[in-house]
Amino acid sequence: MHRLALSTSIATLLLSSSCFADTHAKTQFINDSILPPIHTWQGKSESLLVASDNPWVTPFELQNYLNSPSYADTVSWFDKLVQSSPMLKKVSIGKSPQGRDIWMIVASKAGAATPVQLSQNNQPTVLVQAGIHSGEIDGKDAGMMLLRDIAHGNKAALLDNANLLFIPILSVDAHERSSQYSRVNQRGPINMGWRTTATNLNLNRDYAKADAPEMQHLLSAINQWQPDLYIDVHVTDGIDYQYDVTFGYNVKQGASPKIFAWLDNTYRPEIESALSANGHIPGKLIFANDNTDMHKGVSYWNPSPRFSNGYGDARHLPTILIENHSLKPFKQRVLGTYVMLEQTLKTVGEHSKTLSAAINQDQQRLASNIVLTWKDEPQATWDFKGIDYTLEKSAISGANVVRWTGEPKLYKDLPVIGNTKADIQVTRPNAYYIPSQWTAVIEKLALHGIEMTSLAKPITITAEQYRFEHPKFGQQDYESRQTVQADTISDTIKVTLDAGTIKIDTAQPLGNLAILLLEPQAEDSLFFWGFFNTIFTRTEYIEDYAVEPLAVKMLAQNPQLKAEFDQALKDKTFASDSDARLRWFYERSPYYDQQYQVYPVLREVR
Repeated sequence: MHRLALSTSIATLLLSSSCFADTHAKTQFINDSILPPIHTWQGKSESLLVASDNPWVTPFELQNYLNSPSYADTVSWFDKLVQSSPMLKKVSIGKSPQGRDIWMIVASKAGAATPVQLSQNNQPTVLVQAGIHSGEIDGKDAGMMLLRDIAHGNKAALLDNANLLFIPILSVDAHERSSQYSRVNQRGPINMGWRTTATNLNLNRDYAKADAPEMQHLLSAINQWQPDLYIDVHVTDGIDYQYDVTFGYNVKQGASPKIFAWLDNTYRPEIESALSANGHIPGKLIFANDNTDMHKGVSYWNPSPRFSNGYGDARHLPTILIENHSLKPFKQRVLGTYVMLEQTLKTVGEHSKTLSAAINQDQQRLASNIVLTWKDEPQATWDFKGIDYTLEKSAISGANVVRWTGEPKLYKDLPVIGNTKADIQVTRPNAYYIPSQWTAVIEKLALHGIEMTSLAKPITITAEQYRFEHPKFGQQDYESRQTVQADTISDTIKVTLDAGTIKIDTAQPLGNLAILLLEPQAEDSLFFWGFFNTIFTRTEYIEDYAVEPLAVKMLAQNPQLKAEFDQALKDKTFASDSDARLRWFYERSPYYDQQYQVYPVLREVR
């Protein structure tokens, strides 16, 4: 069949299918008939919607809460709104690979247009980002409504004690790769953008390595505008449950324990109260341990710095990951997001002093031991507001398939497993030194905002240097990179460093981030992401006819070496491998490459 005919046939099938028809709520989206049934939702937050004849009605409201505007229509609507209000400014944080501006709305009482102007009002700043995965676009439409109400409704007081930075679409190119067939597990909007960028990068795996131009622009904006709290809006995949707005952040065991305490004890209670009062069901981030058996429990996530909330933990920026439930209708999700964003501005404005104190304490903590990797361990049990289901044998797959019934079910005391047990740890170095030729690494660290200096003259130091053994490279490309992990051996050396060598002191606000990017065993280190892979390439060799007489000479001159070789020959595998035997001598000769599999970044210890 031609692709167009096939798409038309699929659309007809989805609309006409009654195998899993929704018997509770009216069918609104092309994929409703293959998704689990839901109950019709009503909530107090529906009062936030305005009529179609309102001069500032959003495209979302105008299209009966079923669709979201295109990039061009979004920008056009914001242009009119910004021109109408002295409190709003529109700035570009950079251009996408396809040449689209990534716009940010700056909302403040005084109408600040630059980072300096915004900082002069001495109020906390909230950065809200929508569309990092452009099919998950709830935050854009919620933010449009909220800014409309700030400018022309009854919400201007939200800016009395806080500023708002709003990026309606981060992944702007993917936003325009829009169709009805982007996210089959999600109820609306009718047309959804794509998950990955125009070059197929997942931006919510890119915070640490920052390969995508969109991510580079975002990190630059964070460094320039210095938000006090950051929200990244998503929509889930996975299981069915009652919650419509779930959200999470860092864990108390991580790099920012004071921020965690503020988020858990101040922020979450106020957000959940506001959502509940408006007819929503808020919850923690939810990931089932087994999507076919809820009794196996759920997982508690300690994210690494490739993710927004893990990156926020590493740089001591309070970061909220919102995951609206994909099986709830678009209208319900957008309104829940609005309520959460509005309450965020209230909470941050009211508790700005304690928030600032938490951030400062984490920045100044300078922990002596840094955890690089984590292991799973049992957590306290959760009472989980789930949805009942049955298991049926599928005639299509031959395996069991979950049939969600749409009926609420409370799962008491579900087991929870979380990666919160410290695994690999290192002591905090005083500083790192990076040879000037590693420009890609140095530029990446600078992009993150990490402070560094260049040596004005040569210095001699005692430092730790890593050597690697048994490197294991990723078997396939991951996010445009060949990842690598290796066993490390630490040597203490005395070395003279050239002028121009880059020094990174870890006693700085982003010291923990620098450590997690430069320690090779860290989960999202630049080493892991392949920035140093050239050290695993051998470029000089020795021929057998040269190494064999060299080996004879070495044995004759060094009795200790002969004893070591005799011991090595007791390994039958080694003894029977002529290449390994010759390589053994080459590696111990002065001709061997002393930089092979040696990490060029040095650690200066206290």
